[in-house]
Amino acid sequence: MPVFWLSPLDKHFPDPSLSNKDGILAVGGDLSVERLLEAYTKGIFPWYNPGDEILWWCPDPRFVLYPDELKVSRSMRPYFNQQKFRVTYDTDFKAVITSCQQSDYSSRGGGTWISEEMLEAYCGLHELGIAHSVEVWEDDELVGGLYGVYLGKIFFGESMFAKVSNASKFGFITLVRDLQAAGCVLIDCQQETVHLGSMGARSISRNAFLSLLKTNEPCIVPGRDWRLKR
Repeated sequence: MPVFWLSPLDKHFPDPSLSNKDGILAVGGDLSVERLLEAYTKGIFPWYNPGDEILWWCPDPRFVLYPDELKVSRSMRPYFNQQKFRVTYDTDFKAVITSCQQSDYSSRGGGTWISEEMLEAYCGLHELGIAHSVEVWEDDELVGGLYGVYLGKIFFGESMFAKVSNASKFGFITLVRDLQAAGCVLIDCQQETVHLGSMGARSISRNAFLSLLKTNEPCIVPGRDWRLKR
């Protein structure tokens, strides 16, 4: 399959089922609110190295978590029994995405996919009530967290970080439980990781994922669907 070039003026995307074997659908465009929302409603997300052209992805297979398939390991249970950490939502979005950026920079030996352009774009989505953060606190210190986009009944996870052992897992498990209670039907994890796989995430075909999007209509109504308050 060819990779499509996006016009700066046209915010529409090709059919995501036309992504190539690596999962890349298109190149170019921008990170405007309009384009990002168009992307997420079609199951497409940006992921690229700073300084390069923007790459737009819709991989096959897709790594997802159905909330009712969440697995909490025996080793994590004492953390919840003792309430080891405190979790909040949307308390400090910029601190969370910046910490994810720094964590990725460190783990990749001085590189990160969360460029300043990406950071600004998702902070813009947060201001509209579309992108959200999960903060994990130990006393008054931010020790873990994650962020993502929530549209309709689907949460599109982007990145997470942990400064102490199991902090990001604690935040993710808490989020999944609260999302399930709020009626969320799917958490998009995008790419496979051992970390998320250990908590019940699994691969499904791109066609199955896109069918779920059509069924659940990830509508663009800023702020309406985020009812998770702590």
